[in-house]
Amino acid sequence: MAEAERIIGTPDTPEAAGGGQERPDAEQEQLPERPRGKRRIAVLFAVAAFAYALDLVSKMIVVAKLEHQEPIEVVGDWLRFVAIRNAGAAFGFGEAFTVIFTVIAAAVIVVIARLARKLYSLPWAIALGMLLGGALGNLTDRIFRAPGVFEGAVVDFIAPKHFAVFNLADSAIVCGGILIVILSFRGLDPDGTVHKD
Repeated sequence: MAEAERIIGTPDTPEAAGGGQERPDAEQEQLPERPRGKRRIAVLFAVAAFAYALDLVSKMIVVAKLEHQEPIEVVGDWLRFVAIRNAGAAFGFGEAFTVIFTVIAAAVIVVIARLARKLYSLPWAIALGMLLGGALGNLTDRIFRAPGVFEGAVVDFIAPKHFAVFNLADSAIVCGGILIVILSFRGLDPDGTVHKD
């Protein structure tokens, strides 16, 4: 009987019983309190869908109206719209690694989808939504545009003076990344907890 009580953790004395009841309370005091509220998955996917749709529509217009045409000057020669095909990463870097960038974009999407399960912070939902929408936008080009699946060239068209040509998906990725850095510096975690180091 004593051996069975030892295995299942039943205390032998009332003092031990009191000690056993105090341990969970002590452990609970050490654990940080989790924020209450709804998960922000809907916000994440709404922002992602908006960023993705905006990028997709803009690229369709650029391919239909601007490709093989003269650049359009928006603000003199400081900002122009010119259609180019970019086989590299954001802002035209690394054209020899198209397949690698495709794999990275797919991995980012998977990580964000997994992180969404414990997402309670609205700012994090917006930031991750921008990242997700941008990654999906450029990944769509990689998969469906020439020269082939997973090697497709991304459509870029925003051309500021003395800067690389980019698209709205690149902008969403950069804005989402900047917001994540700010949130991290402020100590806000995706689950809504705030910590100060």
